[in-house]
Amino acid sequence: MRRNRWILAALLLLLAVALLDRGWQAGWLPGFGGNDKADSGGNAPSLSVLAAEGAPKPGTAAPAFALPGLDGKTYEVGGKREKALLLNFWASWCDPCKEEAPELVALADRYKDSLDIYAVNVTLYDKLDEAKAFVKNYGYTFPVLLDEKEDAYRKFNGVAFPTNVLVDEQGVIQDVIVGVIPPEELEAKIKKMLES
Repeated sequence: MRRNRWILAALLLLLAVALLDRGWQAGWLPGFGGNDKADSGGNAPSLSVLAAEGAPKPGTAAPAFALPGLDGKTYEVGGKREKALLLNFWASWCDPCKEEAPELVALADRYKDSLDIYAVNVTLYDKLDEAKAFVKNYGYTFPVLLDEKEDAYRKFNGVAFPTNVLVDEQGVIQDVIVGVIPPEELEAKIKKMLES
């Protein structure tokens, strides 16, 4: 029962963030950014980033962690890397995670030479068998990490699933995306990171 309340609270928070983010981007919230680029120089952080108060911000080093993968290997994050990285925090019961899963598979294939994708299952809030079924169902070909104690998710002050974090080759966070965004927006953010 307690788990259901947390799930409901997380879903409500995700809905609120999504609505506010759309309002921000569409200019529904005058005086708070929106399309008013004259005030912000066009570089206002997304509401998703602001919603994750206390989380590592773009321009800061990604917190270091090491987690086991479903393949038995240990994967590390933190510091310089050979390729840029998309960290995807998810759970198998999360409908928005299901929505973006096919796009993650497509991105992994399209950018395999320049981008690593680590799908971090926050196993503390999931069931391992259901996570494995999710990975098989959606055909994940990239590493699936198991955050069994929520250690990595806490380091990023996770507030909702999915949460995507873009980390460049220097180990610096370039973007934090809470919730699902249109596939073309996510790809544009990846391209921008890879080109910089």
